[in-house]
Amino acid sequence: MSEEIIIAGFGGQGVLSMGKILAYSGIMQDQEVSWMPSYGPEMRGGTANVTVILSDERISSPYLKVFDTAIILNQQSMDKFENTVKPNGILLYDPNGITHHPTRTDIEIYQIEGAKLAAEMGNKKIFNMIVLGAFLKIKPIVKLENVLEGLKKSLSERYHHLIPLNKEAITKGMNHIKKKSKEKTSMPS
Repeated sequence: MSEEIIIAGFGGQGVLSMGKILAYSGIMQDQEVSWMPSYGPEMRGGTANVTVILSDERISSPYLKVFDTAIILNQQSMDKFENTVKPNGILLYDPNGITHHPTRTDIEIYQIEGAKLAAEMGNKKIFNMIVLGAFLKIKPIVKLENVLEGLKKSLSERYHHLIPLNKEAITKGMNHIKKKSKEKTSMPS
């Protein structure tokens, strides 16, 4: 098993921490792991992405041009990474702020309204955990208990009281994911 993932969005959306939690979870499952972040100097508000590889075998290179899964959280990332998903791969995205939705028919496309659900839960900071839950529903490549351990490792100890809320957010994401049709839709003339 090998899963090559790109997570991309604005800085401040929890892109890098989502990748870090996945990486920690893979380590706890004795997998080979690569976590390679990329972000601009502006960080919060600028674009950020992280490549995560989880594998049962040694990882030859952390640098990838195509991915099994793309988790997209803003339009700039959609424009940049939609075409990097391997045929038969997965694209998961939050539609908030997306003006040009994915159009490929050779991949599985899923949507999670993470921003909306986080607002409904009263804490926009759990947005990334809702999205992570949606991804884990599609591809349960790491166990939930390892994700919670990964949260403990990536969160400062003073925030460990928020782990139950994060677990609730993961569950919410798992329960609210929507698969999009593979058929191209044309705009009315």
